[in-house]
Amino acid sequence: QVQLVESGGGLVQAGGSLRLSCAASGRFSRYTMGWFRQAPGKEREFVAAISWSDGRTYYADSVKGRFTISRDNAKNTVYLQMNNLRPEDTAVYYCATSPFSSSIYLEKRYDYWGQGTQVTVSS
Repeated sequence: QVQLVESGGGLVQAGGSLRLSCAASGRFSRYTMGWFRQAPGKEREFVAAISWSDGRTYYADSVKGRFTISRDNAKNTVYLQMNNLRPEDTAVYYCATSPFSSSIYLEKRYDYWGQGTQVTVSS
């Protein structure tokens, strides 16, 4: 059984930083790990993704230059370092695994999801 456990969310002021972690266990797809977020009243959207094998990274335009995704293969853990946070970054953040290496900005490319962690950025 695949388990993804996110941690690191919280309340931060605008301009601050947070680092999210996603620890994976079980037989999960070792191709891509992604982060998505869902703000109240909005659809879930892609944030960032990373290839387990070569570390290639992908970002949504809205977070480029502010967020950094990384991985620790030995710990089966993926991180999302979020800097210069803005109120519009407020959302529940989810990590997910994908057996694909293309079109990984699409939700439907992911097979297992974590429970989510709340990030709130105050102005």
